[in-house]
Amino acid sequence: MSLNSILSAEAIENAIKDCQAPESFSYKKFFKLCGLSSKTPEEIKKVFEILDKDSSGYIEESELKFFLQFFIPTARMLTEAEMKTFILSADGDSDGRLGVEEFLSMVLS
Repeated sequence: MSLNSILSAEAIENAIKDCQAPESFSYKKFFKLCGLSSKTPEEIKKVFEILDKDSSGYIEESELKFFLQFFIPTARMLTEAEMKTFILSADGDSDGRLGVEEFLSMVLS
């Protein structure tokens, strides 16, 4: 399964263009622009599975760094500050990584 089977290529491209500059990434805006925030919980969980490259059940910092590149391979990497903000925004159990339920809550918030 690919992200393009859940999200439109045009929406993904628009979301990536919006956060090209370092420190310009806003997860809420990104989820809205790419259309993820309007998807069903099942579809969001499928996206989580794609982003969880090592199938650990979590998105860790090592995967989060390449978050934008999962959507478009030529996109930039997230900065350290963007990664920290992203994780802290949804890491309810403070373990430094995002589980599927944390990710789902984040996307739908």
